[in-house]
Amino acid sequence: MANQNSGVKSVTIENLEAAFAGESMAHVKYRYFAKLARAAGADDVAKIFEDTAEQEILHAFGHIDLLYPKEQLTPQKSLELAIEGETYEYTEMYPKFRHLAVEEGNAAAVAEFDEQIEESKVHAANFRRTLEMAAKRFAALAKVEERHANHYRAVLEKVQKQA
Repeated sequence: MANQNSGVKSVTIENLEAAFAGESMAHVKYRYFAKLARAAGADDVAKIFEDTAEQEILHAFGHIDLLYPKEQLTPQKSLELAIEGETYEYTEMYPKFRHLAVEEGNAAAVAEFDEQIEESKVHAANFRRTLEMAAKRFAALAKVEERHANHYRAVLEKVQKQA
């Protein structure tokens, strides 16, 4: 969305994407650390990780809002972006990661990547199905709105003729 028209990403966009990824990763990592700390009985440490995780997600939201401005996002566009991302994961990203893990003999990583490939397929299919259902609903609403508009237009013309 925020890419330049020339088809080349600006350095700032690349930096925002990296910052978004970093803040998102910090959020999840700190949530995980909090879970481990809580399991170890260190509730005070867990609380610090949880509080910081909340700040990290707010930072990520700030970055993503610059990458995908709210005024340019519709539910349809959001679903299309989600489908694109999930499709990339199961067609390119995870297969590449899997191949490298096989080469390194890391069976645990291969199994993880296989699981993620399948889950990404499911996620993409769910988003695609949701987009299709939403498109039908929006089309039906547009027809209802058009009928209402035509009715009001006819009433207005009738009133104008009587005046």
